[in-house]
Amino acid sequence: MKKLLLLLLPFSIGSAFAQENDTIQENKKDYGRVYGGFESNSQWYLNDKGTGVNQDDEPINGKPIRSNNYLLVNYQLGGFSAGVQVEAYEPNALLNYNPGFKGTDLGTYYASYKTGKLELTAGYFYEQFGSGMLLRAWEDRALGINTALRGGRVIYRPTNNVRLTGLYGRQRSGFGVSNGDIYGFDSDFNLSSLFKWESSDLSFGASYVGRYEEVNLENPTFDNLTGAYSGRLNFIHDAFYASAEYSYKDKDGVLNAQNKLSNNFVKPGNALLVNLGYSKEGLGIDATLRRTENFKFLSEREPTTVDATSSTLNYNDKVLNFTPALTKQHHSNLANIYVYQAQTKVDFIGTTIMKAGETGGQIDIFYNFAKETAIGGKYGTNVAINASSWYNLAGDYRLAPAEYDTKFFGVGEKYYSDYNIEVKKQLSETWHTAFYYINQFYNKEWQEGGDKVKTNIVNAEAIYNFSPTRSIRLEGEHMWADADKKNWAGATLELNIDDKYSLYVWDIYNYGNDDTSKQTHYYNVGGAYRIGATRIAANYGRQRGGLVCVGGVCRFVPESTGFTLNISTAF
Repeated sequence: MKKLLLLLLPFSIGSAFAQENDTIQENKKDYGRVYGGFESNSQWYLNDKGTGVNQDDEPINGKPIRSNNYLLVNYQLGGFSAGVQVEAYEPNALLNYNPGFKGTDLGTYYASYKTGKLELTAGYFYEQFGSGMLLRAWEDRALGINTALRGGRVIYRPTNNVRLTGLYGRQRSGFGVSNGDIYGFDSDFNLSSLFKWESSDLSFGASYVGRYEEVNLENPTFDNLTGAYSGRLNFIHDAFYASAEYSYKDKDGVLNAQNKLSNNFVKPGNALLVNLGYSKEGLGIDATLRRTENFKFLSEREPTTVDATSSTLNYNDKVLNFTPALTKQHHSNLANIYVYQAQTKVDFIGTTIMKAGETGGQIDIFYNFAKETAIGGKYGTNVAINASSWYNLAGDYRLAPAEYDTKFFGVGEKYYSDYNIEVKKQLSETWHTAFYYINQFYNKEWQEGGDKVKTNIVNAEAIYNFSPTRSIRLEGEHMWADADKKNWAGATLELNIDDKYSLYVWDIYNYGNDDTSKQTHYYNVGGAYRIGATRIAANYGRQRGGLVCVGGVCRFVPESTGFTLNISTAF
């Protein structure tokens, strides 16, 4: 009962704030406004003989119910705003979340004042320079990431075409902050009005991020202050667009296979991102290329050891920059078994493999066959083609003592590829269909240790709309895989009863596993209820162990079985 009250208390507080705010509005007095939200994600873990999971063992440690809770309250009056976020991980955080998230405490707080040209912030804040390759402080609760900076920030806009940002802070880690002092400056300039362009847009920017942390080595061969710099250019003309961003990091100590620093392994880092595209009615083409070398920028040079097999790096903790995987984000359950994580740092797999980064890219092509054509038919047909390939950097590598010399052009060992086609076709006013074919290559040996896997996946779905708010969706999919866990099959049934209620059931079955004891069904049944700004969702089922990704950033989750309850509301 106490646990239930703990979960519902912030929800009640949020409702009280909402009622008070409504009263203020009714009286039409400018006392400012209070707004925010509450989110609770809870799981009850159960033993499961079918998967061999015994929650009496670590890491449950006799506490099968775990919950992540967030209460965010903001106040705004004119140009002034302030806010706090209280977080409760009781009795512990969900499995495999950052171990720094433990107990109940004040997570973030801030105060800000904004005028037409100036914005001042003190406390915790989120920020991104350019694409984020140099700096991105952000939050994603599904991944257990909150890398806000605690300090101060000044944003100055002397004109509508110029934005200047200066900041100082320390990066959040759990309920504390990292040891490194972070300094940053960013600039954005738009030149279109200067040239009086009407159908074109040209902008450029430059950024600097510095991390100061005393080097804990005798006679260090690299400086306490590590500087990183970037420049970017963006151009749009009619239906064509292009952008490029280059970043460079000063020489710094490189982590060895044991995640330790030495004076003998010191390297600079760099990253290049290029994006080209063309878009007009019925056609879209987008291509992105990226090369990163030793470019994971940490707010502390050495990650903290969590256990024998992991460190804070496994939880995306104390990471200053943002380099998501540039691959298609599939909604298929089977297509998300072998997912790619961006390989940005110098890394080691076992005693025979060394990596210095990644090079590769992806291209998207979208085409809409118009209505009343041979392929388009009565309602038109949408076709999307995506291809991505990623490789280690070409060069010479030596593991002991660690050293490498890369080439800017060329590719090394192939990490991953994903080639897919998607066809969406409306058959009538009520029937919508889609078909997907996906070919993947996952070099598990070079990414986490294991087999190289080639897969072919087919996926088909049909949606029938009973009314504008009521529909049913049926999806079937199959994966052929030549290694690792071999073949899978899956199906999903989803029913949207109206704009408030939805139900679903799905199952993926690893029937092709060579180990018959692991030919497992991973089933899930659940539903959601929505009313206004509140959503309540619950489900029961099995969680397949592996990587869970959001927006190209991933975290590892262990296999588990149990009940899940999610509550979110805004006020």
